[in-house]
Amino acid sequence: MNFYQTEMNRIKRTCYSNKEQIGTVVGVRNFIEDNFEKQLNLSLLSRVNYTSKFHLMRLFKKYYGLTPKQYLINKRIAASKYHLKKGMPVAETCYAVGFESPCSFSTLFKSKTGITPAEFKKKQLLQSECKVGAGTLGTHPKN
Repeated sequence: MNFYQTEMNRIKRTCYSNKEQIGTVVGVRNFIEDNFEKQLNLSLLSRVNYTSKFHLMRLFKKYYGLTPKQYLINKRIAASKYHLKKGMPVAETCYAVGFESPCSFSTLFKSKTGITPAEFKKKQLLQSECKVGAGTLGTHPKN
C-alpha cells in the first residue's frame, strides 16, 4: 500500500465521508506538494478539481485541519528549512520555495519557527561544525 492509499484510508476512518470529497482534498493536497514553489492561490487550487473556492476551503479544513493557504505556507517553511540546512542563501531560498519577497518570507518563517531564516541557517551551520569537530576529536591517535 502506498502513502496516498494509506492517507486516504486514514481520512475515511476519521471523517466517514464520501470518495469524491476525499479525492478532491487529496488531489489538491498532492497538487500543492508537487507545485508549492509556484505562485498558487485559492482560485487556481479550486480549478484543479473543479470545485468552488469556498467548498474547497471547508473540505480542506475538515480533512487536514488547515486551510489550503496555511498548508502551503507550512510546506514552504519545511522546504526552506531543508534549503537553509544545505547552505542556500536566505534570499535564494525565499524565491526557491515560492515566496514573493524576502521580507514576507522572514516574517512568516519567524512566526512559525521563532527565529529568522538567517538565525536558523547560522544555528544549523554551527551544529554541523560541532558534529564534524566532535567526530574528529575521537579519531586522532594519542601521542
